[in-house]
Amino acid sequence: MAFDTYHLKRADFIFKDEHDWGQILRRAFQLQPNEIINELMSSELKGRGGAGFPTGLKWKLTSEDSSLEKYVICNADEGEPGTFKDREILTLVPYKVLVAMAVCGYVIGAKQGYIYLRGEYKYLVPQLQKAITEFEQFCREINLDFQVRIFLGSGAYICGEETALFESMEGKRGEPRNKPPYPTNVGYKGAPTVINNVETLAHAFTILKYGAKKFYDLGVQYSRGSKLFSVSGDTPKPGIYELELGMSLQDFVNEFGDGDTKAVQVGGASGFLVPRKKFEETAIGYKGKLSGISLPTGGSMMLFNSSRSMYNVLDNYLEFFREESCGQCTPCRVGCQQLHQGIRAVKRGEKPTSYLNKLLKLTETMQLTAKCGLGQSVANSFSSIVENFREEMIY
Repeated sequence: MAFDTYHLKRADFIFKDEHDWGQILRRAFQLQPNEIINELMSSELKGRGGAGFPTGLKWKLTSEDSSLEKYVICNADEGEPGTFKDREILTLVPYKVLVAMAVCGYVIGAKQGYIYLRGEYKYLVPQLQKAITEFEQFCREINLDFQVRIFLGSGAYICGEETALFESMEGKRGEPRNKPPYPTNVGYKGAPTVINNVETLAHAFTILKYGAKKFYDLGVQYSRGSKLFSVSGDTPKPGIYELELGMSLQDFVNEFGDGDTKAVQVGGASGFLVPRKKFEETAIGYKGKLSGISLPTGGSMMLFNSSRSMYNVLDNYLEFFREESCGQCTPCRVGCQQLHQGIRAVKRGEKPTSYLNKLLKLTETMQLTAKCGLGQSVANSFSSIVENFREEMIY
């Protein structure tokens, strides 16, 4: 075994204890902004959307900008295949998200917050708006000037990327911007903006309520706290589970597999597919003191058993990426098409087996030259499937 096994451990913070949200909000505003930032940084909370940027640092950088106009945005554009946790947070504990947004506004000096809601989640709007109305009424009672508005997306996967999301909100075509500048300085409407994932904000509430240490004591080095996992595929236990970070993939499969799991897709279509032979050496986390491989995830965990064709899985992913590419940059626009056509040509025998090596080289080019995470991440699933299940690409 490549590292000491960190056994799967459950947590229960996200979906409980929302009733005292008003008290938590009052208490937070008795603290200085730098005290809140220090608490978040001490907790080592990282963004739960998948990228893992330190939340406290993001709030700190935005707070240091002297601009008068600033924004707080909750990214609820949950479009990654296999992920369905954020909608449950907004359905069951919306006040946790709203409180964290308001506290963030207090810390950075913003009076306006937005929830960018995935277009397919339109049915959540009436219930969510009801919670916002009650929340804003409470804010007025405690003399807090902070408003929250819902912005409904139109079903574009690319708008989950933060700068494409800003473009969409500004009434433009949803295309990623060049970086730098970063949102902490130039975000929505060109103003400094904190944009956090739904789950990240819910965890911020947990830290505001229980303190940094209780959160920090969960997980492992570099991967602190708990995480919501959307478990789907060939599993007898589909659903949403809150688990500590740092567990081995083998422990995860022992808990959620059907006894015949041959691969797990960690992080959705843009993540990595891990074969059975690598379960024990792979940990779920951002980096880690564990000496094996550590893979981050926005929450999607899809299990596949021996009845599944990895060629069909990859074909499905590439069709998805080909459809969802915004087409702005050539590496992604053309690359997704060539990869998709390429594996089909090899499968039909129109191209030699060696052509797969050329396609792998193409993914390396895309990883280096694509403008945003969509084109860059195509290489993750492509290379991990082709390298570990090459025979299924051919026969």
